Amino acid sequence: MGRVSSLAIDCHGHFTTEPPEFHAFRKAQIAFAEGRSQEPAYSGIDDDELQRIVAQNQLQVQQERGSDLTILSPRASGMGHHVPGQDIATEWARLSNDTVRRICELFPRNFAAVCQLPQTVDGDLEPVIEELERCVGHGFIGCNLNPDPSGGHWSAPPIYDRWWDPLWETMTRLDVPAMIHVSGSCARALHTTGAHYLAADTAVFMQLIEGDLFERHPALRLIIPHGGGAAPYHWGRYRGLSIMLGKPPLSEHLMHNLFFDTCVYHQAGIDALFTVIDPKNLIFGSELLGAVRAVDPETGHPFDDTKRYIDALGLDDETRHAVFEGNARRVYPRLDALLTAQGR
Repeated sequence: MGRVSSLAIDCHGHFTTEPPEFHAFRKAQIAFAEGRSQEPAYSGIDDDELQRIVAQNQLQVQQERGSDLTILSPRASGMGHHVPGQDIATEWARLSNDTVRRICELFPRNFAAVCQLPQTVDGDLEPVIEELERCVGHGFIGCNLNPDPSGGHWSAPPIYDRWWDPLWETMTRLDVPAMIHVSGSCARALHTTGAHYLAADTAVFMQLIEGDLFERHPALRLIIPHGGGAAPYHWGRYRGLSIMLGKPPLSEHLMHNLFFDTCVYHQAGIDALFTVIDPKNLIFGSELLGAVRAVDPETGHPFDDTKRYIDALGLDDETRHAVFEGNARRVYPRLDALLTAQGR
């Protein structure tokens, strides 16, 4: 039997190469939100500049590393849900999402869009749901959900709380998953990408153990990024806690609905991830142009070239297809429909 041919679908990419004007507008917008300046206007990025930026960055890296399509969202650390004001959050989410949508329209075979949500520390979910519905109407295939809009102070209800139910119900109706992804850290003791991200991934996994979210929403699908935080590497701890809390085994309680990406930046970490977690719950991801942009002096390759680590595992054809393509198409049905329409 011949080798199974798979697309390499990277489930975790961000537009992190915004032009200076984009950042200048956001800085001015925050100053306005905090009452320090007048409301700013944004001049925009024309298609030629946007195409050039992406071609020289995300697209080039994608091609160099051998992936075929990246699920792209706005810069996670830039979502800034701690910034006050629902109007500001909505305006910023729309600008960020529309920029990603335009990238996907310019490169329809290379990128698929996932949206930022206009969450706020004290706001309700109605504007969040409205933006999700708007984006799905424009072809987005999922969303990034911040379980901690406060940026490290954890003032939001845990994600198993019924406060979140209107959003879960909307996601189920639209048939879109969410990647659980925090934004920037407002806590001096928590480095954004080195501590806040991984701590949040781990905290959310424990929240899911404590609650009954998937029993109440059996069609809901969530992705925890960065290899699941600490969860796979302390699997025995979480299996034991689940037993102590009177919950079903993790394989039944969570893993029909929960998935981890492969944003783990060394071979030993990927080896452990694939040893502990069933490959049906793993989706190739690299954080394409994300948190770590450095070359590993021990290997001579970029730390975040996660495809290289997976290739080194020597997976059988069926498992390799699942991790690089099949699981992504299953978790993101709208991506599957998009690729099918493209003849892929």
